[in-house]
Amino acid sequence: MQLPYKRIIVKVGSNVLTRKDGLPDQERMEQLVSQVARLREAGLEVILVSSGAVAFGRSLISVSKKYDTVAARQLLASTGQVHLINAFARFFDRHQTLCSQVLVTKEDFRDRLHYLHMKNCFEILLQHKVVPVVNENDVISVTELMFTDNDELAGLIASMLNAQALILLSNVDGIFKGDPGDGDAELIEEVSDSSPVFLPFISARRSQFGRGGMITKTGIARKAAGLGITVHIANGTTDDILLRILNNEVKHTRFTPKKSASGKKKWIAHAGHTAKGTVLINEGAKAALTSARASSLLPVGIIAVRDEFQKGEVIRLLDEKEQLIGLGIAEYNSEKARERVGQKKQKPLVHYDYLFLNTEI
Repeated sequence: MQLPYKRIIVKVGSNVLTRKDGLPDQERMEQLVSQVARLREAGLEVILVSSGAVAFGRSLISVSKKYDTVAARQLLASTGQVHLINAFARFFDRHQTLCSQVLVTKEDFRDRLHYLHMKNCFEILLQHKVVPVVNENDVISVTELMFTDNDELAGLIASMLNAQALILLSNVDGIFKGDPGDGDAELIEEVSDSSPVFLPFISARRSQFGRGGMITKTGIARKAAGLGITVHIANGTTDDILLRILNNEVKHTRFTPKKSASGKKKWIAHAGHTAKGTVLINEGAKAALTSARASSLLPVGIIAVRDEFQKGEVIRLLDEKEQLIGLGIAEYNSEKARERVGQKKQKPLVHYDYLFLNTEI
């Protein structure tokens, strides 16, 4: 088998691994594992980001309606995660393959050092031919600390591990202009940096069991492609879907990657939830930063500095309409930044090498 990539992240959603009655679809899990095993035999490194813990929990225990949503999710995830990973281990065993469990929260990616520790964990697993099975730790995650869904987690891991491709498996064939249930809706097969903005045409409907939707997937796919990662959004209920995607034998949505970004920029791209301060920039600075030429953020282009931050911390960059332009690592603290607002011939607050520009859908 001739493969176009060396390392991929495969994210499988709740609606792929869950039956219509809300219980886990172990037959589909087994089929997915069989595909991953075949890809590994062909020399491909695969990291699996899987939902399904809550579905397994639902098959084991009933939750009283007197408990709130967070408590119910914690109960179902805690009991279900054991059975989810045991099912994966059992299926991988049939292919003489080891898998491991990696449970994470947003806080696990809170700083560069911790981020690198996580990366090293994945690398040692892959070096020993182990398939990491990753899931958000719903047992300790609460609303404000949760990923949008596992799509966001998969995108972060793809960036962290310098994967060549990210495959997002849902229960539809890709991104459509309109509702996928509408027979006239058009499948968008290719998305590039020059593709027109199509957010208004995407259905905002969420899946029955998942937290995210196609708009979320599109935003994450745009960000990943902007970092140099090819993204495929496809139907995980299609037989041999992974093999058919890699052999270009099935219609789906593919995001064409830009030139690969540095490891530092990939971390910054996903560090918005840990940003310490906010800087407002004028139209001239915005034009310079978003032009084709590499530009750093100079104090002359800064309008205001909000909140407190230290040198080396991630800050948000907003335009005059308070729209997010990007994220960057501060070269000096907020006190010095305020002193230099609007001044010429000053050291950049954010150097281009440590700047990630927001990618619009």
